[in-house]
Amino acid sequence: MPPPDPHPLLTTLRTQGYVILPSLLTPAELAALRAAAANLTATARTGAWPHVRTVGKQFPPWDASLVPSQAGIWGVQHLLHPDLPVSPEERALFVRLYFHERLLGVARELLSIPPSPPPPDGNGGEGDEGGGMTMELLNMLVRPDGDQPFALRWHRDDIPATATPQEEMERLKSPGEAYVHTQWNLPLFDDDSLLVVPGSHARARTDAERSASPYEEGMPGQVRVVLKAGDVVFYDNNILHRGVYEVGRERMTLHGSVGHVQGSRERARNVLQHGVGEWVDRCDFQGLGEGRERRTAEGMRRRLVQLGRENEGRDVGFSLEG
Repeated sequence: MPPPDPHPLLTTLRTQGYVILPSLLTPAELAALRAAAANLTATARTGAWPHVRTVGKQFPPWDASLVPSQAGIWGVQHLLHPDLPVSPEERALFVRLYFHERLLGVARELLSIPPSPPPPDGNGGEGDEGGGMTMELLNMLVRPDGDQPFALRWHRDDIPATATPQEEMERLKSPGEAYVHTQWNLPLFDDDSLLVVPGSHARARTDAERSASPYEEGMPGQVRVVLKAGDVVFYDNNILHRGVYEVGRERMTLHGSVGHVQGSRERARNVLQHGVGEWVDRCDFQGLGEGRERRTAEGMRRRLVQLGRENEGRDVGFSLEG
């Protein structure tokens, strides 16, 4: 009998392109985050928070001046921003979620980062302050305004639809190549909005996928990712995927990513295109206390600041258009 797989989540991610973990949040954590997310979403719909994703526009940059008079929203950006228009207690909830021990534990496995040894003082903290993980993004995907459904087209997050098969293969991970980032969706309400084509993260698109409508409802091999509130799905951002949002169904799905320090050059465009470098040095981590979580957060933030400095004055551009 073969020995058990020491990294089953990473194996599933490499094989399928996504992996689901059930019930990451406790009922109390879920209830508190729902209340904070509802407050933030209501504020963002009034136009009082400029960092939003506007209906009719799929990818950054978004024009917040269109809210709420001309367009509604389908997302709220920068949940780690120090000026987020909610109470300090609610801001702390989003910070604690991003640095949640279980979330970062999965990120470690997927990024092939071993657990850190305790520091010399022996208090059980993170001796190297995050073990090579880099803070990236925390956003939220919400029910679109109005009475018209909204959907994203089939896409890969960092490879344009115009790429040739050869260009796609040059950008995709080769078998066994280490990941330099991982991203996840964590719904606060039951959510089946994400559609993926399993295995497409490891190959060029087929002829059928290339010729399909951008909003093809019957893409060959597609799977609807069904999540209960508090579940989380980690997925390769270059899996072929799309989002389909229903206007009559509540949606508040937290959408985050974590990077690896060795992937700074590759991740610069994906992360810095959202403008996170403008405020990351002011993040408030006081709600994490002074122990292990705080040191981890500070180390991850420091690596993101360094990413910004390495690309200072450089136009990193945008991954996709539309």
